[in-house]
Amino acid sequence: MKKLTTFILFFCVTFSGFSQFFEGNKEVTKYKGYFTFYYDESNDKIFLEVTKLNNEFLYVNSLSEGLGSNDIGLDRGQLGNGVVVKFLKAGNKLLLIQPNQDYRAITTNKEEKESVKEAFAKSVLYGFKIQEFKKNKYLVDATDFFMRDAHGVTNTLARNKEGSYRLDKSKSAFNLGRTKAFPKNVEFDIMLTFSGKPKGYNVRSVAPNASLITVHQHHSFVELPDNNYTPRKYDPRCGSWQMTYMDYATPVNEPIKKRFITRHRLEKKNPSAAISEAKEPIIYYLDRGTPEPVRSALLEGGSWWNQAFEAAGYKNAFQIKMLPEGVDPLDVRYNMVQWVHRSTRGWSYGGSITDPRTGEIIKGHVSLGSLRIRQDFLIAQALQAPYKNNTANDSFALDMALARIRQLSAHEIGHTLGFAHNFAASTNGRSSVMDYPHPKLSLKNGAIDFSKAYDTKIGIWDKVTVAYAYQDFESNEESNLNKILENAFAQGLRFITDSDSRSKGSAHAYAHLWDNGESASDELDTILEIRAHAIQNFSIDNIKSKQPYSVLEDVFVPLYYFHRYQVDATSKTIGGLDYTYAVKGQKEKVVERVSGKAERKALKSLLKTIDVEKIGIPKKILTLFPPRAYGYYRTRESFKSKTGVAFDPYGAMQTATEFTLSFLLHPERINRLIQHKNLDESQLGLSEVLDKLITKTFKRSFNDSYYKGLNEMVKEEVLKGMFSIIVDKNIYSQAKAITNNEINKLVNYLTKKNKNLMDIQYLEMIQDFKKNPLKYKKQRAPKMPDGSPIGTRY
Repeated sequence: MKKLTTFILFFCVTFSGFSQFFEGNKEVTKYKGYFTFYYDESNDKIFLEVTKLNNEFLYVNSLSEGLGSNDIGLDRGQLGNGVVVKFLKAGNKLLLIQPNQDYRAITTNKEEKESVKEAFAKSVLYGFKIQEFKKNKYLVDATDFFMRDAHGVTNTLARNKEGSYRLDKSKSAFNLGRTKAFPKNVEFDIMLTFSGKPKGYNVRSVAPNASLITVHQHHSFVELPDNNYTPRKYDPRCGSWQMTYMDYATPVNEPIKKRFITRHRLEKKNPSAAISEAKEPIIYYLDRGTPEPVRSALLEGGSWWNQAFEAAGYKNAFQIKMLPEGVDPLDVRYNMVQWVHRSTRGWSYGGSITDPRTGEIIKGHVSLGSLRIRQDFLIAQALQAPYKNNTANDSFALDMALARIRQLSAHEIGHTLGFAHNFAASTNGRSSVMDYPHPKLSLKNGAIDFSKAYDTKIGIWDKVTVAYAYQDFESNEESNLNKILENAFAQGLRFITDSDSRSKGSAHAYAHLWDNGESASDELDTILEIRAHAIQNFSIDNIKSKQPYSVLEDVFVPLYYFHRYQVDATSKTIGGLDYTYAVKGQKEKVVERVSGKAERKALKSLLKTIDVEKIGIPKKILTLFPPRAYGYYRTRESFKSKTGVAFDPYGAMQTATEFTLSFLLHPERINRLIQHKNLDESQLGLSEVLDKLITKTFKRSFNDSYYKGLNEMVKEEVLKGMFSIIVDKNIYSQAKAITNNEINKLVNYLTKKNKNLMDIQYLEMIQDFKKNPLKYKKQRAPKMPDGSPIGTRY
């Protein structure tokens, strides 16, 4: 009996020893966590241990080290999709399957659930050959799964016409420094090299060898949250993003598409208390690579959100801290604000990893472009010369740039809290950080006042969105949520987002990017005054000593086009509508036209932006802009020129004019002018718009030959704008007839007056156009330099 006991004991110990994969192999390192995995150093391979089949978890891919080009769009820290997946065994393979979350049946009827599951496709993301099976544990070689282009680098390069590339595994390897295992998530980081033939400028500008591009991709396997999260109903007026799916178990008399907002999980410790701490606060962490004074500005701006959470009944529920040393920014347990470097300036953005089943935000991740602050500094530098007598008095410029960075921090964090842009907030006294803010300046005692350039707190609308998304309700949640919105709109607050704001032909009169003021036209008048003041005082003192005059020209760019965004805003008053994302039963307005009085006021302000005496570059400034210095070549940030190396003030005026007309004569706006005039005779009509354009340009005279020449550029743009109306297939015939009539009136005017060479030229242009309008192709003005402070937005 003793021998038998000894044998059984030996057998158990021996079996237990052999049940461990790679037992005794010193070249294989075991990582124990949510998934246990093994790294084989001798072969640079990773083996994954799978113990639970048919168990759903979250899979995320991201880019841990990027390319550094804003135009290509492969940034450090860029998140990919987060998808629900599970392992299933099929023969000698384990399949990684992504179930379809868009189509469901929320029911206890198993057959009904199965019928929906079978009706829509799922996706098998990968097939792993089983290497070993021991004690309900499967070992698979996951090397090829991780060492692949999961983030789509090659597709992104090809789409941007930067070249054709392929993954070169001989030059790729696992990055063990960022490959880690934790109880609820495992992280894998891989250095990937792509070889190919570069075609574009952008990839050559950022890669030391454009034929070999090496980046790092990151993979995360994450435990899904428990089932204690309760999704919150989406309302189109609430300011949150939505997640949707179709529930085929829904009764026929109810909507089949289910809509919920995306948000973090947040619960009060004491639900009955008016103000309570959270069970788990929402904590964001700032990139340790962020320098001062930007670091302090980002921390301060991000902390503004706690004001909104306090208003919703929470104490210290939102916090922002420095990332602990050694923590990986892509670790899903940490909400991040990451400082991202690129070769050129560009946008910042906030993204999230969410649970696709419920919309619960698991990780918020903000990417802030580091060059953006320099553009805001440049704007301030252009507005007020800080380098007089070779001294540096530019603290006001840094203060303004840091104020913008505080707002930017709050804005992008807001996206990762689940909130959409509110591009109507600027008309409510800057009621939301989720708008794009333009510096709000004024003239005081003959100087520009920068003190109120940007807001210093969370907005009233932001408190509304936080209350809707995060406030606790012990009962009557739906009616309480509706009261939050009704109270907000009763105060006159507005919410309009991207789809109604970004297009040049957008109809909403109060939804604009980079604007200010309840009255867009009043603010345009103010901006034109500030612009004129700054241009009048513009001099060599706008740059530092020993800098080339070419730098002075670059500083002048954002000043010359300083009015560009308010032109956008003002144009939307013309043919404009004031409307809400209306729901049945709401008390606020649904839709109404902007009055003809407001339209005419806007038109009067817009016509100033094609007035050569207001927009043309003064002659005294032209002496400051010699041909570009050697090594300081023109970029997309520079004025374009039709005069070779020489500065081209006529081209700048032509560009500014085309810009205004591209809004004012946009096809959608023109069609609305026709409709609105037919509905109400008091509205501004297309005939009146064209008549005032012609009067402002063709019927003006100048004694100064420089301004006369500038105005000829403007006349040509107006004429080309009218030609474009006639040939545009999307414009109503009634608008074409009105435009034809205005052109005929112009012909009569030019024929009767004492014609000069340009009058004859315009008559010939009109004659040639009328012979065959279908052959007309508009010649564009020189391209406007990139907008500020973001990408190529105008």
